[in-house]
Amino acid sequence: MLINLTLENWMSFQNPVSFSMLGSKEAQHNERLPRVKKYNIKVLPIAAIFGGNASGKTNFFKALYFVKNLVTYGTHPDGLIAVDLFKLDKKSLEKPVRFSFELLIDEIIFEFSFAVTRQMVLEEKLVKISSSGEKTLYHRIKGKPNFHKSFEKDQFLKFAFNGTRDNQLFLTNSVSQKVDAFKPIYDWFNDLMLIAPDSRFGSFENFFGETSPVRIQIDRLLSQFDTGIQQLDCEDIPFEHLALPSEVIAKLQEQIKEGMSAKLMSRNEWFFISRKKGNLVATKLVSYHLNSDDTKIKFEIYQESDGTQRVIDLLPAFLEATTNGSKKVWIIDEFVRCLHSLLSRRLLEMYLASCSDKSRSQVLLTTHDALLMDQKLLRRDEMWVTERSKSGASRLFSFSEYKAVRYDKDVRKSYLSGRLGGIPHLSAQQTFAVAHK
Repeated sequence: MLINLTLENWMSFQNPVSFSMLGSKEAQHNERLPRVKKYNIKVLPIAAIFGGNASGKTNFFKALYFVKNLVTYGTHPDGLIAVDLFKLDKKSLEKPVRFSFELLIDEIIFEFSFAVTRQMVLEEKLVKISSSGEKTLYHRIKGKPNFHKSFEKDQFLKFAFNGTRDNQLFLTNSVSQKVDAFKPIYDWFNDLMLIAPDSRFGSFENFFGETSPVRIQIDRLLSQFDTGIQQLDCEDIPFEHLALPSEVIAKLQEQIKEGMSAKLMSRNEWFFISRKKGNLVATKLVSYHLNSDDTKIKFEIYQESDGTQRVIDLLPAFLEATTNGSKKVWIIDEFVRCLHSLLSRRLLEMYLASCSDKSRSQVLLTTHDALLMDQKLLRRDEMWVTERSKSGASRLFSFSEYKAVRYDKDVRKSYLSGRLGGIPHLSAQQTFAVAHK
């Protein structure tokens, strides 16, 4: 679970900004908060980030996308690190990007932090936090690992550090060198699930096995959500029937091994490419509707509305998040894109109804939809707002910071009236120029 995140000098976030998933002292919806008795803390299962256009919501999402890629995929030997600095201040262009995460992994809290420029990793630190104190496992700075004394005799760990490039995180290289000591932290970032506004069916290859119980649940929910879809299914088509460039075919033939799969778009359709019994097979998602005589009629997914496609994209995430024992964290940018407000609320209600003191999954989302800004649905500490200053710098704050916001207050009304910040600053007069012939 994500407990805390601090970022600095990333895109519109010029100054250090902290985001916390620790539950405050308020009692509202207290029964659904996961509890970690070892640390005597409550962790929020959900957070919704509101804010005007260009306030920084998507930049927050991109920050997590950047960190996930840097940790799990790393960099090319001579490549640059894909940092995106705050560009509206000359001094910021000369500073590194900084990130710090507090993570709950198998009931243990770790703090992982780093500072990077486009050329190199300046600092990297991993701390194990217990109920009685902290233990720095390593602190990479000035070219030295500064391992904890418990690792002093581990020669292979030192060898792995010496082989870490300047433009590479030690966490990433240690796992590639099969060092298990820090792998749980790597795995947390590897399992972090991000859904962008234009994502399409990223998780469906995991849900459509012949014996998958999720398949039945998805069909039932699509029917309840009034999409008109009776059933989703997967359809195998010969790989050679795909109109792909020869270089793409060669790359897929080389990279996809037995049991592996990849997602590919061709001619406005998404395909899952896998290798079965030595041969590449292409699988696509299709939907079935009922006609007037109750006969099933097949539709291509691209023939469904944008809203229906968005629902199809989100359902695996929410079904996974509501599964007993799930520990995944889902980050969804522009959650309500193409969705009706009642439908998006229903998805959140389904997820929150599954949460308890033993839950370990989380859903973080960004949205413009103020209708979700409701204390009957979300706690004050679960509602966050991004706001951009006149200098172009974003800040991030929670409604729990406002002491005057009571549990029974209509926060939506206060927000839209501007009393809580985070809304667009519009000029008093707005006109459209009309062209005359």
